[in-house]
Amino acid sequence: MLSTVDTEIDWKAYMDEVEGVINGTYDYTQLKGDTGPLVYPAGFVYIFTALYYITNHGANIRLAQYLFAVFYLVTLLLVFRIYYRTKKVPPYVFFFVCCASYRIHSIFVLRLFNDPVAMMLLFAAVNLFIDGHWTVGCSLYRQVDLAVSVKMNVLLFAPGLLFLLLSEFGLMRTIPKLSLCAGIQLLLGMPFLLENPFGYVSRAFDLGRQFLFQWTVNWRFLPEWLFLNRYFHLLLLVAHLLTLLLFALRHWKSLLRTTLNAASQIVLILFTSNFIGMCFSRSLHYQFYVWYFHTLPFLLWSGGVKKLAHLLRVLILGLIELSWNTYPSTNSSSASLHICHLIILLCLWLATEEKAPVKDKRQ
Repeated sequence: MLSTVDTEIDWKAYMDEVEGVINGTYDYTQLKGDTGPLVYPAGFVYIFTALYYITNHGANIRLAQYLFAVFYLVTLLLVFRIYYRTKKVPPYVFFFVCCASYRIHSIFVLRLFNDPVAMMLLFAAVNLFIDGHWTVGCSLYRQVDLAVSVKMNVLLFAPGLLFLLLSEFGLMRTIPKLSLCAGIQLLLGMPFLLENPFGYVSRAFDLGRQFLFQWTVNWRFLPEWLFLNRYFHLLLLVAHLLTLLLFALRHWKSLLRTTLNAASQIVLILFTSNFIGMCFSRSLHYQFYVWYFHTLPFLLWSGGVKKLAHLLRVLILGLIELSWNTYPSTNSSSASLHICHLIILLCLWLATEEKAPVKDKRQ
Protein backbone atom coordinates (compact mmCIF):
# COMPACT_ATOMS: atom_id res chain seq x y z
CA MET A 1 0.00 0.00 0.00
CA LEU A 2 1.25 3.47 -0.80
CA SER A 3 2.56 5.33 2.21
CA THR A 4 1.67 8.94 2.87
CA VAL A 5 4.27 9.48 5.60
CA ASP A 6 7.71 10.89 4.83
CA THR A 7 7.61 9.90 1.16
CA GLU A 8 6.91 13.15 -0.66
CA ILE A 9 9.83 15.55 -0.96
CA ASP A 10 8.77 18.66 -2.88
CA TRP A 11 4.98 18.18 -2.94
CA LYS A 12 4.26 20.50 -0.01
CA ALA A 13 6.56 23.13 -1.49
CA TYR A 14 4.73 22.85 -4.84
CA MET A 15 1.41 23.31 -3.09
CA ASP A 16 2.67 26.39 -1.21
CA GLU A 17 3.89 27.90 -4.47
CA VAL A 18 0.65 27.43 -6.39
CA GLU A 19 -1.37 28.51 -3.36
CA GLY A 20 0.38 31.85 -3.58
CA VAL A 21 -0.83 32.21 -7.16
CA ILE A 22 -4.36 31.16 -6.19
CA ASN A 23 -4.32 33.85 -3.50
CA GLY A 24 -3.53 36.49 -6.11
CA THR A 25 0.26 36.77 -6.14
CA TYR A 26 1.56 36.92 -9.71
CA ASP A 27 5.01 38.34 -8.95
CA TYR A 28 7.34 35.34 -9.32
CA THR A 29 9.86 36.86 -6.92
CA GLN A 30 7.23 36.61 -4.15
CA LEU A 31 6.26 32.98 -4.76
CA LYS A 32 8.03 30.35 -2.70
CA GLY A 33 7.64 27.11 -0.76
CA ASP A 34 9.44 25.60 2.17
CA THR A 35 12.31 24.40 -0.07
CA GLY A 36 12.90 27.74 -1.76
CA PRO A 37 11.48 30.10 -4.41
CA LEU A 38 9.33 29.06 -7.38
CA VAL A 39 11.76 28.41 -10.24
CA TYR A 40 9.54 26.66 -12.81
CA PRO A 41 7.69 28.17 -15.81
CA ALA A 42 3.99 28.94 -15.90
CA GLY A 43 2.87 25.52 -17.14
CA PHE A 44 3.97 24.06 -13.82
CA VAL A 45 1.68 26.47 -12.00
CA TYR A 46 -1.37 25.51 -14.06
CA ILE A 47 -0.82 21.74 -13.83
CA PHE A 48 -0.13 21.71 -10.12
CA THR A 49 -2.97 24.13 -9.44
CA ALA A 50 -5.27 21.49 -10.91
CA LEU A 51 -3.65 18.87 -8.68
CA TYR A 52 -4.01 21.25 -5.73
CA TYR A 53 -7.80 21.30 -6.08
CA ILE A 54 -8.11 17.59 -6.90
CA THR A 55 -6.17 16.62 -3.75
CA ASN A 56 -8.09 18.85 -1.33
CA HIS A 57 -5.64 21.76 -1.39
CA GLY A 58 -2.73 19.34 -1.50
CA ALA A 59 -3.61 17.69 1.81
CA ASN A 60 -4.64 14.31 0.36
CA ILE A 61 -1.18 12.97 -0.44
CA ARG A 62 -2.50 9.42 -0.82
CA LEU A 63 -4.72 10.57 -3.71
CA ALA A 64 -1.79 12.47 -5.23
CA GLN A 65 0.25 9.27 -5.17
CA TYR A 66 -2.53 7.37 -6.91
CA LEU A 67 -2.65 10.08 -9.58
CA PHE A 68 1.08 9.84 -10.09
CA ALA A 69 0.75 6.06 -10.35
CA VAL A 70 -1.64 6.71 -13.25
CA PHE A 71 0.93 9.11 -14.77
CA TYR A 72 3.48 6.30 -14.50
CA LEU A 73 1.26 3.80 -16.30
CA VAL A 74 0.46 6.33 -19.04
CA THR A 75 4.18 7.02 -19.44
CA LEU A 76 4.88 3.29 -19.82
CA LEU A 77 2.17 2.95 -22.46
CA LEU A 78 3.61 5.89 -24.41
CA VAL A 79 7.16 4.48 -24.17
CA PHE A 80 6.05 0.98 -25.17
CA ARG A 81 4.27 2.41 -28.21
CA ILE A 82 7.50 4.16 -29.24
CA TYR A 83 9.41 0.89 -28.86
CA TYR A 84 6.74 -0.99 -30.82
CA ARG A 85 6.92 1.50 -33.68
CA THR A 86 10.71 1.46 -33.84
CA LYS A 87 11.18 -2.30 -33.34
CA LYS A 88 14.67 -1.82 -31.95
CA VAL A 89 14.51 -3.42 -28.51
CA PRO A 90 13.97 -7.15 -27.76
CA PRO A 91 10.84 -7.91 -25.70
CA TYR A 92 12.67 -9.07 -22.56
CA VAL A 93 14.08 -5.56 -22.07
CA PHE A 94 10.55 -4.34 -21.33
CA PHE A 95 10.86 -6.06 -17.95
CA PHE A 96 13.73 -3.75 -17.09
CA VAL A 97 11.78 -0.71 -18.27
CA CYS A 98 8.70 -1.35 -16.15
CA CYS A 99 9.75 -3.56 -13.23
CA ALA A 100 13.43 -3.36 -12.41
CA SER A 101 13.99 0.21 -11.21
CA TYR A 102 13.17 1.03 -7.61
CA ARG A 103 14.40 4.59 -8.13
CA ILE A 104 11.97 5.26 -10.98
CA HIS A 105 9.03 3.84 -9.03
CA SER A 106 9.98 6.07 -6.13
CA ILE A 107 10.32 9.20 -8.27
CA PHE A 108 6.93 8.68 -9.87
CA VAL A 109 4.72 7.30 -7.12
CA LEU A 110 6.22 8.17 -3.74
CA ARG A 111 8.25 11.37 -4.10
CA LEU A 112 5.72 13.26 -6.26
CA PHE A 113 8.35 15.24 -8.16
CA ASN A 114 7.33 17.40 -11.10
CA ASP A 115 9.78 15.62 -13.43
CA PRO A 116 7.46 12.67 -14.30
CA VAL A 117 4.69 15.01 -15.47
CA ALA A 118 7.01 16.69 -17.95
CA MET A 119 8.40 13.39 -19.24
CA MET A 120 4.92 11.94 -19.68
CA LEU A 121 4.01 14.87 -21.92
CA LEU A 122 7.35 14.64 -23.70
CA PHE A 123 6.75 11.01 -24.66
CA ALA A 124 3.27 11.96 -25.84
CA ALA A 125 4.88 14.56 -28.10
CA VAL A 126 7.37 11.98 -29.45
CA ASN A 127 4.47 9.69 -30.33
CA LEU A 128 2.90 12.53 -32.28
CA PHE A 129 6.17 13.20 -34.09
CA ILE A 130 6.57 9.60 -35.25
CA ASP A 131 2.94 9.67 -36.45
CA GLY A 132 3.72 12.75 -38.55
CA HIS A 133 1.73 15.23 -36.46
CA TRP A 134 4.52 17.79 -36.22
CA THR A 135 2.46 20.88 -35.45
CA VAL A 136 0.46 19.26 -32.66
CA GLY A 137 3.61 17.61 -31.37
CA CYS A 138 5.45 20.93 -31.23
CA SER A 139 2.54 22.41 -29.29
CA LEU A 140 2.64 19.57 -26.79
CA TYR A 141 6.44 19.76 -26.60
CA ARG A 142 6.33 23.42 -25.62
CA GLN A 143 3.60 22.70 -23.10
CA VAL A 144 5.99 20.20 -21.57
CA ASP A 145 8.57 22.95 -21.36
CA LEU A 146 6.07 25.27 -19.71
CA ALA A 147 4.94 22.48 -17.40
CA VAL A 148 8.32 22.72 -15.71
CA SER A 149 10.51 21.22 -18.38
CA VAL A 150 11.54 19.19 -15.44
CA LYS A 151 13.65 22.11 -14.43
CA MET A 152 13.80 22.81 -18.15
CA ASN A 153 15.36 19.41 -18.85
CA VAL A 154 13.10 18.87 -21.88
CA LEU A 155 15.17 21.56 -23.57
CA LEU A 156 17.82 18.86 -23.95
CA PHE A 157 15.60 17.38 -26.68
CA ALA A 158 15.37 20.75 -28.43
CA PRO A 159 18.52 20.53 -30.62
CA GLY A 160 17.36 17.20 -32.03
CA LEU A 161 13.86 18.51 -32.61
CA LEU A 162 15.16 21.62 -34.36
CA PHE A 163 17.33 19.45 -36.62
CA LEU A 164 14.35 17.25 -37.51
CA LEU A 165 12.10 20.24 -38.22
CA LEU A 166 14.70 21.85 -40.49
CA SER A 167 15.31 18.55 -42.27
CA GLU A 168 11.59 17.86 -42.72
CA PHE A 169 10.27 21.33 -43.56
CA GLY A 170 13.19 23.65 -44.32
CA LEU A 171 13.81 26.99 -42.67
CA MET A 172 10.76 28.91 -43.91
CA ARG A 173 8.23 26.24 -42.92
CA THR A 174 9.96 25.65 -39.60
CA ILE A 175 9.63 29.26 -38.46
CA PRO A 176 5.80 29.11 -38.03
CA LYS A 177 6.14 25.99 -35.88
CA LEU A 178 8.72 27.68 -33.69
CA SER A 179 6.49 30.74 -33.52
CA LEU A 180 3.68 28.52 -32.27
CA CYS A 181 5.95 27.23 -29.51
CA ALA A 182 6.88 30.78 -28.50
CA GLY A 183 3.26 31.93 -28.68
CA ILE A 184 2.07 29.20 -26.31
CA GLN A 185 4.85 30.06 -23.89
CA LEU A 186 3.99 33.75 -24.01
CA LEU A 187 0.26 33.10 -23.56
CA LEU A 188 0.66 30.86 -20.52
CA GLY A 189 3.16 33.21 -18.92
CA MET A 190 1.14 36.36 -19.61
CA PRO A 191 -0.36 36.88 -16.09
CA PHE A 192 3.13 36.75 -14.58
CA LEU A 193 4.78 38.75 -17.36
CA LEU A 194 2.28 41.57 -16.88
CA GLU A 195 3.01 41.71 -13.15
CA ASN A 196 6.82 41.45 -13.18
CA PRO A 197 8.35 40.39 -16.51
CA PHE A 198 11.95 40.41 -15.30
CA GLY A 199 11.07 38.50 -12.16
CA TYR A 200 9.24 35.82 -14.16
CA VAL A 201 11.97 35.31 -16.76
CA SER A 202 14.83 35.40 -14.25
CA ARG A 203 13.18 32.88 -11.94
CA ALA A 204 11.44 30.55 -14.39
CA PHE A 205 14.31 30.36 -16.91
CA ASP A 206 17.39 30.65 -14.72
CA LEU A 207 19.89 28.51 -16.62
CA GLY A 208 22.72 29.54 -14.31
CA ARG A 209 21.17 28.23 -11.11
CA GLN A 210 23.77 26.71 -8.81
CA PHE A 211 23.38 23.08 -7.72
CA LEU A 212 24.40 21.73 -4.30
CA PHE A 213 27.37 19.36 -4.24
CA GLN A 214 25.73 17.16 -1.61
CA TRP A 215 23.07 15.97 -4.10
CA THR A 216 25.22 15.33 -7.15
CA VAL A 217 25.10 11.84 -8.63
CA ASN A 218 27.58 12.31 -11.46
CA TRP A 219 30.42 14.50 -10.13
CA ARG A 220 31.09 13.14 -6.62
CA PHE A 221 34.75 12.37 -7.44
CA LEU A 222 35.48 16.07 -8.05
CA PRO A 223 36.52 18.47 -5.27
CA GLU A 224 33.62 20.74 -4.35
CA TRP A 225 35.43 23.91 -5.42
CA LEU A 226 35.80 22.54 -8.95
CA PHE A 227 32.20 21.33 -9.03
CA LEU A 228 31.05 24.90 -8.23
CA ASN A 229 33.54 26.59 -10.57
CA ARG A 230 31.93 28.59 -13.39
CA TYR A 231 34.81 27.82 -15.77
CA PHE A 232 34.11 24.12 -15.29
CA HIS A 233 30.45 24.78 -16.13
CA LEU A 234 31.55 26.68 -19.24
CA LEU A 235 33.79 23.80 -20.28
CA LEU A 236 30.89 21.36 -19.98
CA LEU A 237 28.66 23.67 -22.03
CA VAL A 238 31.27 23.94 -24.80
CA ALA A 239 31.75 20.16 -24.83
CA HIS A 240 27.97 19.70 -24.95
CA LEU A 241 27.54 22.06 -27.91
CA LEU A 242 30.52 20.64 -29.82
CA THR A 243 29.27 17.08 -29.39
CA LEU A 244 25.81 18.07 -30.60
CA LEU A 245 27.35 19.82 -33.60
CA LEU A 246 29.47 16.79 -34.48
CA PHE A 247 26.49 14.44 -34.27
CA ALA A 248 24.29 16.81 -36.30
CA LEU A 249 26.80 17.37 -39.10
CA ARG A 250 28.46 13.97 -39.26
CA HIS A 251 25.80 11.48 -38.15
CA TRP A 252 22.26 12.79 -38.06
CA LYS A 253 22.42 13.99 -41.68
CA SER A 254 23.58 10.57 -42.89
CA LEU A 255 21.10 8.83 -40.60
CA LEU A 256 18.20 10.39 -42.50
CA ARG A 257 19.52 8.79 -45.71
CA THR A 258 19.69 5.26 -44.30
CA THR A 259 17.14 2.48 -44.58
CA LEU A 260 16.02 2.88 -40.96
CA ASN A 261 12.28 3.44 -40.70
CA ALA A 262 11.20 7.03 -40.14
CA ALA A 263 10.08 6.39 -36.57
CA SER A 264 13.52 5.01 -35.64
CA GLN A 265 15.26 8.00 -37.22
CA ILE A 266 13.14 10.50 -35.32
CA VAL A 267 13.41 8.73 -31.99
CA LEU A 268 17.14 8.11 -32.28
CA ILE A 269 17.89 11.77 -32.99
CA LEU A 270 15.65 13.03 -30.17
CA PHE A 271 16.88 10.52 -27.60
CA THR A 272 20.52 11.07 -28.58
CA SER A 273 20.12 14.83 -28.24
CA ASN A 274 18.78 14.38 -24.73
CA PHE A 275 21.44 11.82 -23.79
CA ILE A 276 24.30 14.10 -24.88
CA GLY A 277 22.89 16.75 -22.57
CA MET A 278 22.82 14.26 -19.71
CA CYS A 279 26.45 13.31 -20.34
CA PHE A 280 27.63 16.90 -19.95
CA SER A 281 25.22 18.04 -17.25
CA ARG A 282 26.62 20.30 -14.52
CA SER A 283 24.95 18.05 -11.99
CA LEU A 284 22.47 15.20 -11.93
CA HIS A 285 20.23 14.84 -8.90
CA TYR A 286 18.41 11.61 -8.04
CA GLN A 287 15.05 12.64 -9.48
CA PHE A 288 16.76 13.48 -12.78
CA TYR A 289 17.07 9.76 -13.53
CA VAL A 290 13.62 9.89 -15.07
CA TRP A 291 14.95 12.33 -17.67
CA TYR A 292 16.53 9.48 -19.64
CA PHE A 293 15.75 6.15 -17.96
CA HIS A 294 13.09 5.09 -20.48
CA THR A 295 15.34 6.03 -23.43
CA LEU A 296 18.38 4.00 -22.37
CA PRO A 297 17.34 0.59 -23.81
CA PHE A 298 16.57 2.18 -27.17
CA LEU A 299 19.93 3.94 -27.24
CA LEU A 300 21.86 0.81 -26.27
CA TRP A 301 20.15 -1.37 -28.88
CA SER A 302 20.63 1.34 -31.52
CA GLY A 303 24.40 1.37 -31.04
CA GLY A 304 26.73 0.63 -33.92
CA VAL A 305 28.81 -2.05 -32.18
CA LYS A 306 27.08 -5.16 -33.47
CA LYS A 307 29.24 -7.45 -31.35
CA LEU A 308 28.13 -5.75 -28.13
CA ALA A 309 26.37 -8.74 -26.60
CA HIS A 310 22.85 -8.52 -25.21
CA LEU A 311 24.21 -9.51 -21.81
CA LEU A 312 26.70 -6.63 -21.87
CA ARG A 313 23.93 -4.19 -22.74
CA VAL A 314 21.87 -5.44 -19.81
CA LEU A 315 24.97 -5.15 -17.60
CA ILE A 316 25.38 -1.50 -18.59
CA LEU A 317 21.74 -0.85 -17.71
CA GLY A 318 22.31 -2.54 -14.37
CA LEU A 319 25.42 -0.49 -13.60
CA ILE A 320 23.57 2.73 -14.42
CA GLU A 321 20.73 1.65 -12.14
CA LEU A 322 23.21 0.86 -9.37
CA SER A 323 24.86 4.27 -9.75
CA TRP A 324 21.51 6.03 -9.39
CA ASN A 325 20.55 3.90 -6.38
CA THR A 326 23.78 4.56 -4.45
CA TYR A 327 22.94 7.13 -1.78
CA PRO A 328 24.84 9.18 -1.03
CA SER A 329 26.79 8.92 -4.24
CA THR A 330 30.43 7.84 -4.05
CA ASN A 331 33.52 8.41 -6.18
CA SER A 332 33.12 4.94 -7.68
CA SER A 333 29.37 5.27 -8.38
CA SER A 334 29.88 8.59 -10.17
CA ALA A 335 32.84 7.24 -12.15
CA SER A 336 30.86 4.14 -13.08
CA LEU A 337 28.03 6.31 -14.37
CA HIS A 338 30.38 8.32 -16.57
CA ILE A 339 32.01 5.15 -17.95
CA CYS A 340 28.58 3.75 -18.89
CA HIS A 341 27.63 7.07 -20.49
CA LEU A 342 30.88 7.07 -22.48
CA ILE A 343 30.29 3.52 -23.76
CA ILE A 344 26.76 4.41 -24.91
CA LEU A 345 27.95 7.63 -26.52
CA LEU A 346 30.69 5.80 -28.43
CA CYS A 347 28.21 3.17 -29.58
CA LEU A 348 25.90 5.90 -30.84
CA TRP A 349 28.82 7.54 -32.64
CA LEU A 350 29.62 4.27 -34.37
CA ALA A 351 25.98 3.51 -35.18
CA THR A 352 25.51 5.73 -38.20
CA GLU A 353 29.02 4.95 -39.42
CA GLU A 354 27.98 1.33 -39.90
CA LYS A 355 24.63 2.20 -41.37
CA ALA A 356 25.82 4.91 -43.77
CA PRO A 357 24.57 4.29 -47.31
CA VAL A 358 26.97 2.97 -49.92
CA LYS A 359 26.65 4.23 -53.45
CA ASP A 360 26.05 1.68 -56.17
CA LYS A 361 29.00 1.97 -58.58
CA ARG A 362 26.85 0.62 -61.43
CA GLN A 363 24.79 3.79 -61.43
